[in-house]
Amino acid sequence: MPDQGMDITIVLATQKWRAAVPRAEALARRAVAAAMRDCGADGAVTVLLTDDAAIKRLNTGHRDKAKPTNVLSFPAGMPGHLGDIALALGVVRREAREAGRRASDHLAHLLAHGTLHLAGHDHLLAGEARRMEQAEARVMRRLGRPNPWKEGRGRPAT
Repeated sequence: MPDQGMDITIVLATQKWRAAVPRAEALARRAVAAAMRDCGADGAVTVLLTDDAAIKRLNTGHRDKAKPTNVLSFPAGMPGHLGDIALALGVVRREAREAGRRASDHLAHLLAHGTLHLAGHDHLLAGEARRMEQAEARVMRRLGRPNPWKEGRGRPAT
């Protein structure tokens, strides 16, 4: 049964996500919904699961950074649409491997991170960063996944 006030669309731009993260679309939907519930957000969210080349184009066009990144969030700024999130498969797999975690856990964390950005959270100041990390840890706990901020887990999301 869908959550009231949530319309989550998953766009699978490369089938390689399915090999890297079994049931990637279902996980993405659950992670976004959990983050939205945590911060009391509602509205439509579109998640793009794509490759590094597409994220590099988006990152270049929107942030003037000519490189792929793990996750991009695009707040909609309009009623009923929270925004869009895009994730790069190669970067997510590489970061997960380097951090010694499963790609599915890293994907869930980055989706929570991106959703919180759409809801207005940020991590520019120390206090904001701490509140955002705590929210991410709560979402991961609700999803039954490890806390990415535990010692030895690295600093995954930027």
